[in-house]
Amino acid sequence: MLDQEDFKPVKLEDRAFFENHYAFYPQIHSSNMFTNLVCWNHFAHYRYTYVNGNVIISSTVRGVTRFHSPIGPRDPTLMLALVRLALDVGDDTPLVFIDPDTARWLQKIDPNLMLVPDRNHFDYVYKATDLAELPGKNYVKIRNHIKKFWNNYSHLVENITARDKKQIMSFLVKWRERKGCENDSFLSHEIDAAAYAIEHLAELSLTGRLIWVNSQVGAISLFELLNADTAVVHFEKGLPEYHGIYNTISKDTAMVLAGEVKYINRESDLGVSGLREAKIRYHPHHMVKVYSLKR
Repeated sequence: MLDQEDFKPVKLEDRAFFENHYAFYPQIHSSNMFTNLVCWNHFAHYRYTYVNGNVIISSTVRGVTRFHSPIGPRDPTLMLALVRLALDVGDDTPLVFIDPDTARWLQKIDPNLMLVPDRNHFDYVYKATDLAELPGKNYVKIRNHIKKFWNNYSHLVENITARDKKQIMSFLVKWRERKGCENDSFLSHEIDAAAYAIEHLAELSLTGRLIWVNSQVGAISLFELLNADTAVVHFEKGLPEYHGIYNTISKDTAMVLAGEVKYINRESDLGVSGLREAKIRYHPHHMVKVYSLKR
C-alpha cells in the first residue's frame, strides 16, 4: 500500500498545497511547517506523499531515512502500512514527531510498538506577553542585559525588507565566522537554512526584524504564524561581540507578536545543553511533546 517510490521531493512551489492541508489540520509542533521543510531541505532531503487524505513526510539525513506520522484523518490501515515501511527502511528510530494523541491511538492499534518521548525535539512555547514584557524577578538578568545593550550601542530596530537582503547575507557570513561553523556542521547547515529563508522571504511570507548597530546588521529574527494563537520564531541570530543583542532581538520580536498571538513557539533545543539552558531561562509556559517509534 505504501512504498518509498510514492514519495516526491518537497519543493518551494508546494507551499500552497501544504498550507491548504494545514488549514484543515492545524499544526502545534514546528517540525512539519513548510518553511522548515524547504529551508532545511539541503540537509534533511524532505520528501512527501499524499494518501487517503493524509500527508506523510520523510527525511533522509546522512543516508538514514525516517518518517513523520501521517497528517490527516485517522486511518489505521495507512498507519500500520507506514510503520511497516519505516521499519523496513529506517534505523532504530524509524518514525518520529508523533504527537501525544497519535501516540496513544497508535498504541491502541498495536500495543507491542515501543513509543518513547523525544525530549530533544520538544518545542518550547512561551506566553507572548511574558517575552515582550519580561515581568518580575524571573527576568531581572535578561532586563539588565537589554539595558546594557541599549546604553552601550548606537542602534536601530526595524522590519526586514527586500532591500536588506545583501547586508543580511553578509551578516550571516560574519556570524558563521564568529561561531567557528567550520568545526560545527550543524551550525553551518543552520546558516544555510537562514540564508535560504532570507533569499525567499516573500515566497515564504516570513516576517523579520533586524537590529542595525553602527549602520551594520547586528541581529535578525524570522518568524511566522503556526496556527491561530501561536507564532514560530524560526531563526534568531546576533553577533556575539554585542553584549545583550540576543535578549534585545528576542524582546523586540515578542513585542511585535504579542498583539497578534497568545503564544510564541521557539522550537526545540535538539539536546544541545547551552541551547537548552537558554530556552529554560526564559521560563516556557508549556512544551509541545513528541514521541518516536523505537525498534
